[in-house]
Order: sequence, then structure tokens, then C-alpha cells
Amino acid sequence: LPFFLHLPGASEEAAPPVQQCFMVPKKEINVVSDMAKWKRSQAYADYMGFILTLNEGVRGKKLTCEYKVSEPIEKLVALLNTLDRWIDETPPVDQPSRFGNKAFRTWYAKLDQEAEKLVSAVIPKHLADAAPEVAVYLKESVGNSTRIDYGTGHEAAFAAFLCCLCKIGVLRVDDQMAIVFKVFNRYLEVMRKLQKTYRMEPAGSQGVWGLDDFQFLPFIWGSSQLIDHPSLEPRHFVDEKVVNENHKDFMFLECILFITEMKTGPFAEHSNQLWNISAVPSWSKVNQGLIRMYKAEVSAVGRGRLLGHTPALFHSTLGQLLCCSSCGEPITA
Repeated sequence: LPFFLHLPGASEEAAPPVQQCFMVPKKEINVVSDMAKWKRSQAYADYMGFILTLNEGVRGKKLTCEYKVSEPIEKLVALLNTLDRWIDETPPVDQPSRFGNKAFRTWYAKLDQEAEKLVSAVIPKHLADAAPEVAVYLKESVGNSTRIDYGTGHEAAFAAFLCCLCKIGVLRVDDQMAIVFKVFNRYLEVMRKLQKTYRMEPAGSQGVWGLDDFQFLPFIWGSSQLIDHPSLEPRHFVDEKVVNENHKDFMFLECILFITEMKTGPFAEHSNQLWNISAVPSWSKVNQGLIRMYKAEVSAVGRGRLLGHTPALFHSTLGQLLCCSSCGEPITA
């Protein structure tokens, strides 16, 4: 568990409060020449370490399996339930344009106003000074209120939000499965509701690489869940019957179900990259390939790349918890 090894709460005994300084994140990666700084940054190392540690933590496990649910996990689910309730309280408005319903801006304005309060309800009082920094990643995680779009950069901001909560000791090593299965899965449900309610556009042009219009991480963690499954192979996820029977157990299949609900036509045409992945012989190879893909150069018009170069990751905003200071040699894909 390399990411959690040196964090507060990594040992069995509760760690004493650590005196930390916090800062509101600011944009650090601005031009292509900043790429080397990003690849060497502690933020990059921490973020990818977090993703890969959770990837191992959910390996071979079903969404419906038993796992510990701590008080902070319950508080995070309550936070997401609040965001969900606000969608119900902010119905779409009548407008000429079919996509990008402007009611999303009203919904987002409420989050913008309440974000620090929501975060403060999750973290203990002695860490109250962290709320403004952590809240930035929460606000970045739900989409862009100007363009009314959502994409993998916003998803990455939510992962960064959870990573920060681990770094300050709110979430601990034994929360790993609940982070993915309870919190992140609930986040996906809320984001899908946002996308459907306000007809949000995909952020940026996905191009031929496009795994999915909106998400990436549930495919990584979802493929890890399926490693060494006794009967389900990658070729089965394009089978509608298999998806309908197993989607409640596996994030990957839940994503496939959502795609088929939102898109029409042959799967091979509207989701060609996924169709190609269905030919990979094992889930282990699928998982390894998706991780390489996540780290690699991923085109996103006007927003640089997701992780490998000028990052769209949480819009390149870095603070004290995810900082731009160097951690040594750059991490390679």
C-alpha cells in the first residue's frame, strides 16, 4: 500500500493531529514548457499513487461485497446525497437549445456557495483550515458552469478531492474499498444524473481514442474488479444479457449499461475503442492497458492532455496538499 504507507492513520493506532499549512490551489501548469515540472511534481506522484493503490485494493472484489464503512465515508455519501437533492430542486428550464441546459448554472452556483461548508462537515475541527483548499477540487469535479460540460478532467478533480482527504488523515488505509465502492460509485450516480438532467456536453473533443464521453477511472477500477473472474471475460461485456445480469456487481459493466442507455446504433460504431478492448484476452491485460492509456498523451482540444503532458487534471490547479514541488525523477507512463 505505497500511497497510504506514510499518511496519517496508516498505522493501527490513531495518529495525533498534525499541524499543517494549507493554501487555496492555483493554476501551476500553464504552458508546454511546464510539462517537466508537472511530471516531477509531488502532485503527480501522489495522484497516480492514489489511483494505483485503489486499483489494487478493489482487485477481484464485487461492488456488493462486504467492507468497512467509516464515519467519514458516511459523511461523504451524505455530501453527495445533498448534491443529488439539489438536482431535484433545480429542474431544467425551457430553452431553444437541446443541450447544455442553463439550469445547471443555478445548481452550480449553489455548490460554489456551499462547498466549503459541505467539506467542513466531513473533516474534523482541528483540520478546519484545510476546507478552502479541499473544496476547490470538489467544485472542479462536477463540470464547467460556463460551457455546461463534463469530462475526465472533472472526474480527476474528484479523485484529487479524495486524495487530499487521505493526505490529511480523514480517510485511512482501511477505507480503500469504501472509497471506490461507496463514495466514488455514488459520485458516478450523481454525475450521470447531472449529465442526463442538464444534457451536459462532453468536455473537449475525444477523438478516436475516446474510451467514453465522460468517465475513465471506473473502467480502470472496474477492470481490476474483474481480474481472475471465473466466467466473465472481456469479450462478454458487449453481450447485453451479461451486462444486465452483472452490472450491479461491477463498475465496468455499470459504465457499459449507461453507454447503451445513452447511445443508439451498433456498439462497435458508437464506442469503437471499447469494442476493440473486448478482444483483449484477459482482464489483467485490459487493466494494464487502461492504466497506460490514462497516463499517456490524451488529446483534449483546448485543454492540453489528461495526465501525461500539460494536464487537464483538476485544471492544473495545485495547492499545498497536491503541490508542484519536485519529488525527483519524472514518473514515466
